[in-house]
Amino acid sequence: MFLIGFAIEITIECLKNIKNIGTLTGFITNGPEAVCLLVGLLVGDIIFAASTPLGSNFMNPILLLAAAIICKKVLKTFSTNKLYTVTTIAFTATVAGSFFLLTPSQYYIWLLICIPATLILFFIRPQEEVVEEGEEYSFNPSHWLLPAIIGLTVSGYYLDPVVSFAATHSHAPKGVIGFVVLATLTSWPEFKSCLALLNREKYLAAILNITVSNITNIWLAAIGIATYLFVS
Repeated sequence: MFLIGFAIEITIECLKNIKNIGTLTGFITNGPEAVCLLVGLLVGDIIFAASTPLGSNFMNPILLLAAAIICKKVLKTFSTNKLYTVTTIAFTATVAGSFFLLTPSQYYIWLLICIPATLILFFIRPQEEVVEEGEEYSFNPSHWLLPAIIGLTVSGYYLDPVVSFAATHSHAPKGVIGFVVLATLTSWPEFKSCLALLNREKYLAAILNITVSNITNIWLAAIGIATYLFVS
């Protein structure tokens, strides 16, 4: 967790003068979910593979609320683009949960609905403010951005032993553990990002960090499902 938090702080420091910082962090913080998805695909378990990114769609808004409470900026945060925020979070959470009610023969329908809808939500997202004057960097971002992103992504690999341990001792299915435990752990980067962005009073960026992350989680699950259907 320390490594994830440290990597997030470096990433946001490197990107703080970029216009679309919320969108970029929304993509970057999904590195652990992507690694967990890959682990699930390698063992041939699509439910476990999809459970982490899809479960994160429920944890992300909860952690956004927690970050806003900690930063004492709940009203300012949730008064920012309310319609888009509520619509995107509600839709991505609903379709994430609906996947687990489907049979494999219905996965195609899920893909046909989710992919076009999330593409629309992504392209109509509110645009972040233009950065008029860049802040001074406390270090050279060109030297630290890539190592920070790699460290954030690789950290997802070490979350799988947590699932195996929990599944063994609780006798719960790995898909359930992945949906609850891994989804919570892999949402930690989004939480740290929201804290950092809200402390910088970048409210829209914090919102987009969560909404873009949720959209990306659907895309990750869709890639995994399509791969599973293709090879099975």
